[in-house]
Amino acid sequence: MAYDLDLRQKVIDYIENGGRVSKAAQVFGIGRASIYRWLERKELAATKVKYRQRSLDIRELSKDIQENPEARLKQRAEKFGVSTTAIFKALKKMKITRKNYVIEKEVEKKG
Repeated sequence: MAYDLDLRQKVIDYIENGGRVSKAAQVFGIGRASIYRWLERKELAATKVKYRQRSLDIRELSKDIQENPEARLKQRAEKFGVSTTAIFKALKKMKITRKNYVIEKEVEKKG
């Protein structure tokens, strides 16, 4: 939760004028850890994450599905170093279900 810049400045002013962190946390209804982080910062403005580093490469997963269509979620998760939930969600995002890639394999065998 991002706190308003004015509130952050009020909290810092309160502490710089002799107030204690615990009392400031109680008065302003903010966690002490947040206040300590604000005290260590150069700028009080909220930071925004531009993008998150993903440890699962979708292209590699797609390639793995083509090469090993019979592999289970647990096996793929161990191979890529992520959780089975991460593999499941990636497959869902790719609109691939177990049924889809097993059927595709059977069609390739017939053709």
